[in-house]
Amino acid sequence: MLSLRYGLLEAGRLPRDCGGSLAEGVGGLCGLKWVLVQLFVDQRLGWAALGLGVLGFVSGRRTAAWGGWLCGLAGLVLYSFDPAAVGAMLSLLTLGRGADDERGQAQCQRSGEPGDGLGVGRLA
Repeated sequence: MLSLRYGLLEAGRLPRDCGGSLAEGVGGLCGLKWVLVQLFVDQRLGWAALGLGVLGFVSGRRTAAWGGWLCGLAGLVLYSFDPAAVGAMLSLLTLGRGADDERGQAQCQRSGEPGDGLGVGRLA
């Protein structure tokens, strides 16, 4: 995303005289520029990250959380700071919670004592 922002958009490598709407026609490099600009107009990428992050956090779906995390990172780079940051953090909490829950349940099933999984021998 950084290369898209700084290498293409900010550096002016994409054409400057493109039409601003689908009705005017967007093809080739103008189409790529239109899609990139639409991602951060009205913070759309950030709102997508927030929606996916909330969906992942509430439902526990890791696929939605991964989508929220990736959209959140992209949104932080492409001018959608506020909703992208919240969506990315909710997604990260969901992804972290899923990994800890799986490891914690496996740990409880294997050992009888709470400290058995620490690998520390008893002092005699």
